[in-house]
Amino acid sequence: MQSFATKAAFRFGYGFAEGEAEVSDVEMLLAQATDADAGIATYRGPSFGERAQMMRTYLEYKRAAKKGDAEAKPLLRASNKERNALRAVDMQRVFGRAMYSGQGFRERLVFFWADHFTVVPKSRLEQTAWGSYQEEAIRPNVNRSFGDMLVAAATHPSMLLFLDQVRSIGPNSVAAKNNKKKRKVKGLNENLAREVMELHTLGVGGAYSQTDVRQAAELLTGLVVGPDGANFLPRWAEPGSEAILGKQYGGNPARLDDIEGFLRDLALHPDTAKHVVTKLVVHFISDDPDPALVDELTRVYRNTDGDLPSVYGAMLDHPASWVDLGQKARQPFEFMVASLRALGISRADFDAFSTGQLRRGLTLPLASMGQPLRSAPGPNGWPEEAEAWITAQGIASRLQWALAVSRQLGGDRDPREFVDANLRELAGESLKFAVAGAEQREEGLTLVLASPEFNRR
Repeated sequence: MQSFATKAAFRFGYGFAEGEAEVSDVEMLLAQATDADAGIATYRGPSFGERAQMMRTYLEYKRAAKKGDAEAKPLLRASNKERNALRAVDMQRVFGRAMYSGQGFRERLVFFWADHFTVVPKSRLEQTAWGSYQEEAIRPNVNRSFGDMLVAAATHPSMLLFLDQVRSIGPNSVAAKNNKKKRKVKGLNENLAREVMELHTLGVGGAYSQTDVRQAAELLTGLVVGPDGANFLPRWAEPGSEAILGKQYGGNPARLDDIEGFLRDLALHPDTAKHVVTKLVVHFISDDPDPALVDELTRVYRNTDGDLPSVYGAMLDHPASWVDLGQKARQPFEFMVASLRALGISRADFDAFSTGQLRRGLTLPLASMGQPLRSAPGPNGWPEEAEAWITAQGIASRLQWALAVSRQLGGDRDPREFVDANLRELAGESLKFAVAGAEQREEGLTLVLASPEFNRR
């Protein structure tokens, strides 16, 4: 029989870790998501504005070097090294919080919502800015309302850059008439409007039409990225009001408040409630979600105006959330975090990893397993179905990485104790027999980490 603590650790967290208190009830688990964020203070990174300034400095040195300025060349190399190091540290922050915050459920939710509101960096600026998106749009809103998170994510510079909103201009705006060529604006862009409605809120097949998308795109004009973050330029905005889903938004003058009002209305739409809670249940519980669980979470979402802690609580309180494990496959990031926690690498040792160690030990293996964190396959994020992750290439990469970290971090751990400590009642007799018969410690540890029991939840 699978215990509550085991289900909580695997389904809603990152597995067991030595010295970390086990979750004994729903209240304790929910508190991980609703209490103060334990990881953000220690691993806080530069803001988007600071990262943008770093990029501007790099480009300044690059231009100077091209003009033959000898003094600019070493400064350019140093600036480029700084940006590359920041990318590695961003990865370290993401892992470090999941491994050491003691709030596994919160960290799983951060990953889920960051995937729901996926951004995929395309330019050097976007690569440099990547780490600020989670910091500023996702993490602060995990225990607030969905509307709060939607507004923060949809208007964050990373989203505006990813979906080309910064190049969208109202066809009848002042800027379109006066200086369209100067700013290299191509015209109205529907990307953000479409993804906000299709992926972030109403869902595919939701109650919207192409006309709604077009009108929403016009309403969103004026949203651009300034030196320190998102900005709103009324001269770029389409004048007049737009009719979206039967309601009028905007007017003269164009205002950022009208855009926020539209987004908050989308967050309260019945189709949004159903779409969002279905994705939540699919991510945590099963690729084939229980209709009763989805209906209950939809009801709670609508009754609380999308209050996320209330939705989480309803999910954790529902019997369908506590069926036996094995419904889902751990995605590569989750697998790696759970493995490192199980092996007990200390926080001090992890924080001391060099840029090269982070690249070789985290970034490259994640890519090999099929989940480079900065490069989701599209705006719809990572696939959920187990078949997308349990592949020949994926399994081979997991096995290779598991063996490497077992050799490096396994120390003198007894594999027989390791399997009991980290799999508990999930460990089958055949796995225990194989682990006990392993000729070397690292082979026994690898068998545990590569086992179906460890890789499913």
